[in-house]
Amino acid sequence: MQESTANKVAANATSSFTEHLQRDRPELLPFNRSGQGGATAAAPLQVPHATTIVAMSYNGGVLMAGDRRATMGNVIASRHIEKVFPADRYSVLGIAGTAGIAIDLTRLFQVELEHYEKIEGTLLSLEGKANRLGAMIRGNLPMALQGLAVVPLFAGFDTSAGVGRLFSYDVTGGRYEEHEHHTVGSGSVFARGALKKLWRPNLSAEEAVSVAIEALFDAADDDSATGGPDTVRRLWPVVYAVDNTGTRRVADEQLAAASLSVIEARTIAGREA
Repeated sequence: MQESTANKVAANATSSFTEHLQRDRPELLPFNRSGQGGATAAAPLQVPHATTIVAMSYNGGVLMAGDRRATMGNVIASRHIEKVFPADRYSVLGIAGTAGIAIDLTRLFQVELEHYEKIEGTLLSLEGKANRLGAMIRGNLPMALQGLAVVPLFAGFDTSAGVGRLFSYDVTGGRYEEHEHHTVGSGSVFARGALKKLWRPNLSAEEAVSVAIEALFDAADDDSATGGPDTVRRLWPVVYAVDNTGTRRVADEQLAAASLSVIEARTIAGREA
């Protein structure tokens, strides 16, 4: 009996792990779980939400950064949440929206890319990764209509073209390629304003880190759901850079130095806004 089941699974195997789950174990998909309904416009579910993510290109790659705060209504649900993750060796994913579903979708996307590589023996193209993520977000649309939306930001190094690329999404799974920089989350409008002033072509990786921290600092200054660098708890944004050598997480030591430099400069300037 077990051998028959194993043979059936093998016979139906595809390069998409999500498709496999949808066919054989749909209840395991984050957006197919029962018991999460019941939210109404008058009484939305109180669950942690993640904000804010910024991403930009720099000379030789792309960089993505996220603050560490999650909110639940007017309450800070967490000061330690991580919102930026490596998707595979050459791409990263940032999440905004309902934290629990977003993190589960991130894990599923990571497995999806790993499964494809094992089945096909090669990495999925960056365009293909962006398309598959869009399909997964589209699958979450019923949950989004209940107020449990997930809006990611995706970035990676296109090994074929030799450039870094950015992709944004809407709740329907619509995929849009962005140029230069982009932001998502409740503080995105403030972070984007900072990026428009601070970003320039051919930034070095170190300069891009400083620009990302400045943008998150501006977002935290005007958006209560975004947390800036926390010097008391020694909590810094989560930052990943991706270039032709792969994905790397920027060390806390570098983030601490860049954050303290921004704080010192603003303190010396003595500006109110």
